Amino acid sequence: MKIQVIKNEADYQKVLKRMEKLFDAPINSPEGDEAEILSILIEKYEEENYAIHAPDPIEAIKFRMEQMDMTNGELAEIIGYRSRVSEILNKKRRLTLKMIRQLHLKLKIPYDALIA
Repeated sequence: MKIQVIKNEADYQKVLKRMEKLFDAPINSPEGDEAEILSILIEKYEEENYAIHAPDPIEAIKFRMEQMDMTNGELAEIIGYRSRVSEILNKKRRLTLKMIRQLHLKLKIPYDALIA
């Protein structure tokens, strides 16, 4: 078992292929231990190279509005004045803490998506 740091895409692909072979290896066996170590290396490489960033708060709101077939007027009932909705959706005004709380409660948008 020769384990190396994953430095590039070629190394990554090589480790993925090896992991496929070890996937069903028994726990506490040499192959199982190798699979566990490789999974840690794969996770680290993916975090550094394929990170998924939190969405833009406004895009998260627009996405949820689209999912719920919601109008700007309906959003105004949640966060305030109609003109304020327009300013927020056009990124001319920031979300307040009160708005973030309301959006989380009413639209079920996660806090971390709204506080970016």
